[in-house]
Amino acid sequence: MTRPLVAALLTAGLAAGSCDLAPASPQSGNPEPRAAAKLPAHPAQVEGIAGYLTSRTDLGPDASRGLARTLVSEARAHGFEPALVLGLIQVESTFRPDAVSSAGAVGLMQIRPATGRYLAKQMRMPWAGRETLLDPEANVRLGIAYLAELRDGFGNLGAALAAYNWGPSRIRSRLTRGAGLPQGYARRVLDAYADHGPRLGASS
Repeated sequence: MTRPLVAALLTAGLAAGSCDLAPASPQSGNPEPRAAAKLPAHPAQVEGIAGYLTSRTDLGPDASRGLARTLVSEARAHGFEPALVLGLIQVESTFRPDAVSSAGAVGLMQIRPATGRYLAKQMRMPWAGRETLLDPEANVRLGIAYLAELRDGFGNLGAALAAYNWGPSRIRSRLTRGAGLPQGYARRVLDAYADHGPRLGASS
């Protein structure tokens, strides 16, 4: 993705955020497991991302390859490009699987335990509290699912990224009172996305 396209996507997404958009909300009951998650990952994407993860984290080659497979498969299942997920991870944790924020968000995609517990229940994933979020593959699965829920709830990627950073309740409140969306976080993620796409060949 080129930087002009990033700017266009950001502008379009944030403009759409000013419309009457529903917030993301918990689904009722437990959904059936997603068959789409079983899509095979693209080998070239997996190897490119695995190599990058090995160079940026303390994960070994095998763990990096497993994480790359999960990232590519889950991103594709939810309709995201893997490079976008890499961009979000870069901004959230700078690729540190053990990162913990001052607000208590944990792991690569900086998920709070309460959010992780809710998502794990929805996805029928085993949940062991904070330890689950420190598992890189589990963290990425949960983080991608969360971003997808926000995108579907708010209706566009710009609003979803803002909600990922600020929280969906705060973004809904801003939209309700016509305050518009904060742009800084989404721009940082999309800039990182633009950097990762061509280098990793991570276009889906």
